[in-house]
Amino acid sequence: MSSEREPVMGRIYPNRMRWRRTRMEASSPFWRCFAGGLLLGAVLWMLVGCSQDDLVQKFSSPEEQATARGYIDLLRAGKFDELEKAADSSIRGPNLHDTLAKMAALVPSQEPKSIRLVGAQRFHAPGATTVNTTFEYNYGEKWLLANVAVQDKNGAKTIVGFNINPITQSLESQNRFTLIGKRPAQYLVLAAAISAVLITLCSLVLCARTKLPGKKWLWIPFIALGFGKIAVNWTTGEWSVAPFFVQLLSASAFAPLHGPWTIAVALPVGALIFLIYRRSLLVAKAES
Repeated sequence: MSSEREPVMGRIYPNRMRWRRTRMEASSPFWRCFAGGLLLGAVLWMLVGCSQDDLVQKFSSPEEQATARGYIDLLRAGKFDELEKAADSSIRGPNLHDTLAKMAALVPSQEPKSIRLVGAQRFHAPGATTVNTTFEYNYGEKWLLANVAVQDKNGAKTIVGFNINPITQSLESQNRFTLIGKRPAQYLVLAAAISAVLITLCSLVLCARTKLPGKKWLWIPFIALGFGKIAVNWTTGEWSVAPFFVQLLSASAFAPLHGPWTIAVALPVGALIFLIYRRSLLVAKAES
């Protein structure tokens, strides 16, 4: 009896070992890719060399910044008549003088310790260009945002917007990306976003390296896109959900100049389906 069972066991045992080995071979490239993606992401995060201060300078020339700061200095000095003369007809009115006085009351009397350009926007229209410039003033323990929009129409410059907004701390401190003091749900979204984009990228690499029946290129867009979106403002913790949304690489992270980060994650449906399909192909190949 033993002599009859040995050949049977001899046929089954290698197949079991090969099936287990195939499972390991199917998963090992993915986890190597996943770990490599984590390391690459960490390196890129540390090597980001594009300064926001340098970028914002491209939207407002030194002359335009000097013009905007000149108007702010007039407000600080209480020279409201000169500001009213420079105001565009679109904002000029009987209450402009009182509005300027209220704005000036928000500005500390002492000289600022630092002035920093934190925002600039440029708008073009037929025959006119508007530059919206925002400065951050530091008065020690007090901070202030001063925003001036200046329109240049055929060489004539007028003020089309003016705003003063006290803040409790600098924008850099307020919107700095930090892992300290966040809610558990924010950490969950961040972890899900990192995992989703790495799963997507690794699936794309494995798809390119795997022999597949049929047209392989049809898998690429399906893998690259995530569906639905959950986004969270990293500074305020405010949530937004978009169930009918398509997200490239299943995750994103965006921050306007000196603004808060928004982290978003989508479900990597295509990537997950491909990984399951690829594993089934490898197992079926090993068993055949």
